[in-house]
Amino acid sequence: MENYITGLQHIGVPAEDIEASIAFYESLGFKIVYETTLNEKARVVYLELKGLVIETFETDAPAGITGAIDHITLDVTDIDAVFELAKEKGYKITDGGGINFLPFWDNGIKYIMLEGPSRERVELTQIL
Repeated sequence: MENYITGLQHIGVPAEDIEASIAFYESLGFKIVYETTLNEKARVVYLELKGLVIETFETDAPAGITGAIDHITLDVTDIDAVFELAKEKGYKITDGGGINFLPFWDNGIKYIMLEGPSRERVELTQIL
């Protein structure tokens, strides 16, 4: 199978309120690259940031819970600056509400966890 896989295509994130989801991902720097409808009614929007594509789609009943995919992580260059921006923008910061540390990789990582509009978790991580 690995000979046929070329990389990550996209990550699907169901949206309770698609406008709120679009605004959330655009505020992180994502841009809409494609939009369509499913069954002539449910809106489907693809947003891209530096090669990472999020497909958000309208649904009446997103799970709204952590499940098989626990979170999406984005690399950042300055977690302290990102944390301040997240507070300024009024993002819901979970996992203690601050910058967290884990002893991963050679020197550890610092991260914050945001909650998106459909209760999806987006981790912003700086590898130290």
